[in-house]
Amino acid sequence: MGKRCDWADSGNQALRDYHDQEWGFPTTDERQTYELMILEMMQAGLSWQTVLNKRAAFRKAFKNFDVNQVAKFGQSEYEGLLVNPGIIRNRLKIRAAINNAQLLVSWHQRGESLNRYLWKMVNNQPVIGHYDSLKDVPATSPLSVKISKDLKKKGFRFIGPTIVYSWLQALGILNDHLKSCPSYSQAISAAESLDFDS
Repeated sequence: MGKRCDWADSGNQALRDYHDQEWGFPTTDERQTYELMILEMMQAGLSWQTVLNKRAAFRKAFKNFDVNQVAKFGQSEYEGLLVNPGIIRNRLKIRAAINNAQLLVSWHQRGESLNRYLWKMVNNQPVIGHYDSLKDVPATSPLSVKISKDLKKKGFRFIGPTIVYSWLQALGILNDHLKSCPSYSQAISAAESLDFDS
């Protein structure tokens, strides 16, 4: 059995579990797509371990990442988030999370889905990386630049190419597990059972 990706062995059990069970495994779940967008935004400038340690608090503060509820957050909810010790209290990131939820509500009203939008960008097939070492994995790609520009044009905030790249990795749209990692082939197998119609 191979060794899991180096970054996942550098933290606690929550980080290892996230790597082994979620990161890089393709999902078609819209709520999870929004959740991971927000967590990746919040991670900017911090470690992923820090974000994972606060994930339960984020879920509580952001109503389990229900975009319909987050989209209704007004000034009092915003100010409450700014003093919530369980989450990352960055004004720009919190405003972006609310703004992006409001945009997604309008997408959903038009019958559109953020998850479907992202998968269409790769023709419904995950992009499989072929990396032997963590240092070989890029921080951005032409795909993440393209999506970042397009989403910004559509009004989304705090969604630069590096954040988008990490988000695509988390969603399994990019499988950047190292080739030696057991999750590499597991994520490839998981992609074979993707169902975009459910």
